[in-house]
Amino acid sequence: MIPAKPLRLLITIVRRGWGDRVIEAARRAGAEGATDIFARGVGVHENQTLLGIPIEPEKEMILIVIPQTRVKSVLEEIIKSVDLDKPGMGMAFTLPVEDVVGIAHFKDLPPCD
Repeated sequence: MIPAKPLRLLITIVRRGWGDRVIEAARRAGAEGATDIFARGVGVHENQTLLGIPIEPEKEMILIVIPQTRVKSVLEEIIKSVDLDKPGMGMAFTLPVEDVVGIAHFKDLPPCD
């Protein structure tokens, strides 16, 4: 089934160990599920060392497919839960979702405006 409602993919990238905070915040704001992927950062802030030994920049990427109408509330809750509005704490962004199958729980949502 492909939902007729506009959907977005909310991607949040945070330090390893912070993914659960993101997922809990998203659920509080109305998200119904998430996928947590372990990743490695390669940005300009990822070249830090400790006593000359490179620190592995481990990250978590949390992927959440949500109706467009819920994006703002979910994103605001995530920002508060992991201080994304502060430098170096991570980032979040959304992408449009064209087609999707396998998430039947969206059929119960009212149509988007």
